[in-house]
Amino acid sequence: MIDSQEILRFRRLGTLTIFAVYFVILVGGIVRASGAGMGCPDWPTCFGQWIPPTDESQLPANYHEIYAERGYENTQFNPVKTWTEYTNRLVGVSIGFLIFLTAWSSRIFLKTDKTIFYLALSVFLLVGFQGWLGSAVVASNLKPYMITLHMLLALFIVALLIYTIARSQRDALSQMDTRRLPEKFDAVLIAAMVMTLVQVAMGTQVREAVDFIAHEHSYIERQFWRDDFPIIFYVHRSFSSIILFTNLWLVWKIVQSADKNSLFTRTGYSLAALVVIAILAGISLDRLGVPPVAQPIHLLMANLIFGVQFFLYICRHYSKKADIGSN
Repeated sequence: MIDSQEILRFRRLGTLTIFAVYFVILVGGIVRASGAGMGCPDWPTCFGQWIPPTDESQLPANYHEIYAERGYENTQFNPVKTWTEYTNRLVGVSIGFLIFLTAWSSRIFLKTDKTIFYLALSVFLLVGFQGWLGSAVVASNLKPYMITLHMLLALFIVALLIYTIARSQRDALSQMDTRRLPEKFDAVLIAAMVMTLVQVAMGTQVREAVDFIAHEHSYIERQFWRDDFPIIFYVHRSFSSIILFTNLWLVWKIVQSADKNSLFTRTGYSLAALVVIAILAGISLDRLGVPPVAQPIHLLMANLIFGVQFFLYICRHYSKKADIGSN
């Protein structure tokens, strides 16, 4: 028999880890929006130091030539960009510790549900791979496809974490009454998750184009960037209306069918809010000259939307299993 306090500690630690992963996604978005990805041209050190310099005078006089020989031409020290990227790395390391603690605390389930332990262990190993991939992103001089892979892996890691924590409390989730939801709810929810992934993939392509445009404009004159947006941007923008109405239909059916005070309903409201915020952030990028603050918010909302959709799917899965078992 597992002590209830140990289970509670595991869930709290796991939940904290999930929020921390979303935070590192936000910080990563800030790094990308500010053009600070190469603020530290080497890894794991930053300009050859474990604690980055704060002034160019702390670097060798020929540091431009040094990094040009390593394949990083036009390396220019910028203290703001350097410390932005270094903060991103520190947050990433903190995530590693949290993931390790989550995996370690999951050992309490070895006798009751080994899957939880192996899921937590898998997340820990994936985070290690994510750290290596981060170094490969820097080594590739921020190749767009490497950045995209790095982000998609973060999305997968969060999904595994959500499932791991949800599985540890499946008995409580199975008590949710979702029987009044229409039969097509599950199919629409799965379709919504697929559409979110497609939208994220298209958004990644847009961000890759924006990164190139930003570099061409030296990260200034943002009001002119939109003139060079690729066709995929307009597809991405139009597809958001389908995303909006699909998710609002899901929320509407949840509000109609589920207990008003249940976790399922509250999660549904959260989904609606996240979709609206994501679209508003996207509109500001389109109409307000690509404001830097909107880019990481837009990215974070997209990741949160998928996470919430996935959690709703898990809740629905466990509640349906309970209904089948009771019949």
